[in-house]
Amino acid sequence: MFAKSSSQTRHLDLKGADLICASLSGANLSNANFKGADLSGANLNAANLSAAELTNTSLMETRLTQANLNNASLCNANLRFADLRNANLSHADLSKAHLCHTNLKGANLQNANLTGAFLRGANLEGVDLSTVCLCKTVMPDGQIENRDCTEIETL
Repeated sequence: MFAKSSSQTRHLDLKGADLICASLSGANLSNANFKGADLSGANLNAANLSAAELTNTSLMETRLTQANLNNASLCNANLRFADLRNANLSHADLSKAHLCHTNLKGANLQNANLTGAFLRGANLEGVDLSTVCLCKTVMPDGQIENRDCTEIETL
């Protein structure tokens, strides 16, 4: 469907698109707008989604192994049961994202924002959370982490 390195795939507007079970492995989708799209069950392994707009997107059971999501916006995205092993999520905005039972083993979350995100049952094996913003974040064990909240946010 999309060429691996085609410049034609950049800045795509796929707002609200139905891409259920789409095969986009290795596609260059940097800066694409998927706001409100349904990518449930899609194969995006090794895809370049850097700076992509994925707010309110359904990525349930989506395969994103080794995908590049650097600087991507995934606010309020549904990533339940997604496979994000070894994905690059550095500087990604995952605020209020639903990551329940998501496999994040070995993912790079450096400087990612997980404010208000739900990680219940997620696999965080090998993930360094030291630079991740955690405020009102539901951790894999169900505990709420407020490490990075300001006084106002905890009220």
